Amino acid sequence: MSKIKIKKGDVVRIISGASRGKEGKVLEILIDAEKALVEGQNMVSRHTKPNTKNPQGGIIKKEAPIHISNLLVIDGKGNPTRIGRRVENGKIVRFSKKSGEVIK
Repeated sequence: MSKIKIKKGDVVRIISGASRGKEGKVLEILIDAEKALVEGQNMVSRHTKPNTKNPQGGIIKKEAPIHISNLLVIDGKGNPTRIGRRVENGKIVRFSKKSGEVIK
């Protein structure tokens, strides 16, 4: 199991699958499964029973997890890039492998 370099809040581009080429914000990282939920992407339909949150029940749309290997982080210039890690001023920071700039 490798280090997951994508974090919650990152803007990512999907590089394979049905949602290929689309971008979105990471809502959640599922560490054990090495997957991430991306806002508004990879939508699936779920049939739900009536409950307090949804009193009517019925079919709802929600995001399904996407494997980390199918995502690339978008750097400050809007380009998809791989992520590296290095030490700057005693802290580990993430940086863009394409442009070399630090990713916040």
